[in-house]
Amino acid sequence: MHARRAAVSSALLLLFAALSVLTLLPRAPSPPPRPFLRSRADGGRCDYSDGAWVRDAAAAPTAYGEDCPFLDPGFQCARNGRGDSSFRHWRWQPRGCDLPRFDAREMLERSRNGRIVFAGDSIGRNQWESMVCMLASAVPSGAGRIYERSGKPISRHKGYLAMVFADYNFSVEYYRAPMLVMIDRFPSSSRASGGGGSGAAKVRGAVRLDVLPRHADRWAGADVLVLNTGHWWNEHKTIKAGNYFMVGKRLNVTTDIKEAFRLSLQTVRRWELSARLPKSYLFFRSYSPSHYSNGTWDSGGSCAAQQEPRTATGGEQLSEEEYSWMNAAISSAMRGVRSEGRRNARFLNITYMTELRRDGHPSRHREPGTPPGAPEDCSHWCLPGVPDAWNQVLYAHLLSMGYAARAKH
Repeated sequence: MHARRAAVSSALLLLFAALSVLTLLPRAPSPPPRPFLRSRADGGRCDYSDGAWVRDAAAAPTAYGEDCPFLDPGFQCARNGRGDSSFRHWRWQPRGCDLPRFDAREMLERSRNGRIVFAGDSIGRNQWESMVCMLASAVPSGAGRIYERSGKPISRHKGYLAMVFADYNFSVEYYRAPMLVMIDRFPSSSRASGGGGSGAAKVRGAVRLDVLPRHADRWAGADVLVLNTGHWWNEHKTIKAGNYFMVGKRLNVTTDIKEAFRLSLQTVRRWELSARLPKSYLFFRSYSPSHYSNGTWDSGGSCAAQQEPRTATGGEQLSEEEYSWMNAAISSAMRGVRSEGRRNARFLNITYMTELRRDGHPSRHREPGTPPGAPEDCSHWCLPGVPDAWNQVLYAHLLSMGYAARAKH
């Protein structure tokens, strides 16, 4: 008996010693968190940013087609030669909850006498055109029912466009603001060297980090305001193109892009917290990833062969390094707005769902007249397509917030 107890005691001592040694060994580093591809649900609310794309071969998830008269030619991929329509037949399924089906008639009724404004870059234009066509699908055809307020053609890419739904006294508007702050171009006679030696770019313009675009006054009073930016915040669009950063009257040729982005968001936040948007529903959409393979947009990068979404299984690493810092800054800015009492402000997180959709770009099926050999478009989106899902998520958030337009024309 004593011998058996001694053997058990010896075994326990050996096990304890082994565990002690293991605790001293260096541990493998934990994988870094990915908070801006998938985010936690907020207060029990459905987390629409986390889920999977589900094949829906029976029907496209939206009621409109390329015959919608409000589509930019560059987004009409089938008309531009794309032979497959597989990208239209995927439905976003959030994990653990359902995404409400977009009800265009209900959205129009909730928006009666109001305004929905999209302000941002050309990816925001993608989303705006998607929203206009989704809503137009519920409006009977007829002259004057839907029209651009100033008679501008849909092909206009500068300034702004406002589509009026006459039956509802309601407009859906797009304002081109690639960086959400003002970009000033300097006259040729006043351009100077940006410094840094003979290879430095000329100073051709300034990104004014403390001033919003001139048409920002028109955003005021919107019932729903959807902001986006991101694709212009890189060296190719700024420093290498001769566009440096300015605060006040001081031009700084050494400002870091990330710091400049943070300062621009402070300007947007100050404007949002002003009395201009007392009861608006505010959304700041996250970054929409591009999908160039075997090169960048200007070095032969392509997405032409992609006909199915990516998956996040099998250890595949998604390339969030390109934009995670932007999403972190945007999310922080929106939390700041909410902390000031703006409960109708939300970070519209579509990055993870969009990162998976490598198959949804125009690629080489660009607008008529594009020169042969022009770079593929793996940044914008075919319509109908991925931006429809963004608007479904936007619609779901608005329903959960009890949205109803308050503005009057």
